[in-house]
Formats: sequence, structure tokens, C-alpha cells
Amino acid sequence: MTPEEKLASLGLVLPDAPVPVANYVPYRFAGNLLYLSGQGPKRADGTYRPGRLGRDATIEQGYEDARLTGLNLLAVAKSALGELSRIEAVVKLLGMVNAEPDFSDHPKVINGCSDLLVDVLGDVGRHARSAVGMGSLPNRMTVEIEVIFQVRD
Repeated sequence: MTPEEKLASLGLVLPDAPVPVANYVPYRFAGNLLYLSGQGPKRADGTYRPGRLGRDATIEQGYEDARLTGLNLLAVAKSALGELSRIEAVVKLLGMVNAEPDFSDHPKVINGCSDLLVDVLGDVGRHARSAVGMGSLPNRMTVEIEVIFQVRD
């Protein structure tokens, strides 16, 4: 089953790839590595659910936001690659959580994206990862995630 077929079987649809809103590109190739710029939980209406984990967003809400962010990352990867089956490995994921200083469950939040990547890509989706807290994020969004993929020609 291709990753696109797996998405469909999960009842998921890739959104349009987000367009950069500042002076950067959405992705960059370096050899057989594909670096994706950070993405957030952009909804279909173009908005982000704002919130800080530990104050006005729950772990469950953060998890769902990280999952949505994973869909946005896959949309960027598809726009770069044409098909997601070109992904050989998810090398590294950096998950940033907009969190209160005493919040400590960053990994549980970023699992939303990690779980999605494994659900869609199987073992190819397993990755090294960092999940860290931030004092703020653009648009007051709950999470921002960037990823590095190893891809085949």
C-alpha cells in the first residue's frame, strides 16, 4: 500500500501545501536529504488554533495539533517529491511546543506527529526526535514541527 493509499484508508486527506509567509522556502534538498521548514497546525480555513500547553490547551489538543502539523508536513513533502513513496526514511523530527514554563509533557504532544508518520509510512516513519518547549511560537500556535527525510531519486 502506498503512503497515499494508507492516508485514504485512515480517512485522511492531505491539505494543499502551506505557502511560506516570510523570506524562506518550504523545503530544500541537500543530496538525498529533504529538509522541510517548520510547519504548524494550519486548519483548512487558514487559521491556527492558538494556545499554550499547560494553560489553555490540553495534551490531547496538542497531540491533535501535532497530528495536523504532520499532515501539513506530508503535504509539503508530496509537493517536493511528487509521491510520498520516494521517502526512504524519516531521519529527524524537531517538535517545538508553545508551553508554560512548568509544562513537562512535550513528548506526549509531539507524539501526534510521530504516530501519524509511522501510521502512514510504516517503519520508514520511525525517526530520531527532539521535543522541546518554547516561550512562544508564530501565530500563537500550539506546535511547530520540522523534519528531515532521506529520499530516493
